[in-house]
Amino acid sequence: MRIKELAEKYDDYIIEQRRWFHANPELSLQEENTTKHIVEELENMGIEVISFPDYYGCVGIIKGGKPGKTVMLRADIDGLPVEEHTGLPYASTNGNMHACGHDTHMATQLGAAKILVDLKDELEGTVKLLFQSGEEVGHGSKYYVEKGYLDDVDAVYGTHIWSGLEAGKFSLEPGERMASCDTFKIIVEGISSHGSAPHLGNDALFAAASIVMNIQSFVSRRLDPLESAVVSIGTINGGQRFNIIANHIEMEGTTRAFNKNVRDVIEDELRKIVENTAIALGVTAKLEYNYLTDPVANNDETLNSIVQNAAVKLYGEDVLQPMTKVMGAEDFSHLMSMKNIPGFFGFTGCYNEEIGAIHNNHSDMFLVDESALHMTSALAAQFAYDYLKETAEK
Repeated sequence: MRIKELAEKYDDYIIEQRRWFHANPELSLQEENTTKHIVEELENMGIEVISFPDYYGCVGIIKGGKPGKTVMLRADIDGLPVEEHTGLPYASTNGNMHACGHDTHMATQLGAAKILVDLKDELEGTVKLLFQSGEEVGHGSKYYVEKGYLDDVDAVYGTHIWSGLEAGKFSLEPGERMASCDTFKIIVEGISSHGSAPHLGNDALFAAASIVMNIQSFVSRRLDPLESAVVSIGTINGGQRFNIIANHIEMEGTTRAFNKNVRDVIEDELRKIVENTAIALGVTAKLEYNYLTDPVANNDETLNSIVQNAAVKLYGEDVLQPMTKVMGAEDFSHLMSMKNIPGFFGFTGCYNEEIGAIHNNHSDMFLVDESALHMTSALAAQFAYDYLKETAEK
């Protein structure tokens, strides 16, 4: 029985696991029971498991019957602080929700594990299964790299279920796929006065508003229009009372880019805008800038070819559906960039109007078409199998 048929065989198991995870979401870096459940499932398959006394998540290790390279499959395991309103019989009731689909990532990786265990004697190398804590906070993957669990990994693979992609389809394009994500805080300091006498103070709120407006000109006038970038301010807080000129304002935002050269100039340009606008309006302002995740790009031609061929081998050319790159970010990037490990990141579809699976990731109404989940398991297993076979020394 080959991989496609094995995936269909384990369809019920994959859906059962997805529903357990969906009903029991845990927030980033708090995935205690999730980790325990994954470890138990892997051990029941006879898979060696590495877990950690100071961190959640785990690594399963499947050693093939023949020597070869090591490939890592990754699934993230954290939920979001979203109250679910799907009405599903297995909906979460703890105030959190797998609104980004990480429940499906765990379930389909467990399905892939079952397939690979069945084919263990044929594997020409080792498969590592990373179940990763804390993706939603943007740095959860760093732990496993820093602790050396990827030191022997030759390639890393991951996918994300996506609401904008039809269920039963894969987006496996080469090149840029997800943007970098950095965050910033702007602190503006002025001088209070009575609201009826603004000339006696220095208005931090007015200066903050001017900074917001001036920042909008950065992308449209300072960047090459052929490059993509986003600068967004999401919060603005400050002021004491309706009739007092504000003396302190704090704003927080995020920046996104695909091109490293673009990303490298954003901080300096924002700092100029913030500080010079403040000077012009008689206040002081400072920028605190935090680099979070790198862009995700499929730049390894060998991996690109193996993944695309695996999908076509399983389900034919029609399974591939092109999708534009997205400005969302993924800390999968750390698994590649921190040790310069070749990687591939794709998208799997869950959109199906007939069952109401139409809402975006992170929505409190997010649904998935479970009937296509086994295909994601098959693709991961086929990629791992083919990668080890094609890179083995003959």
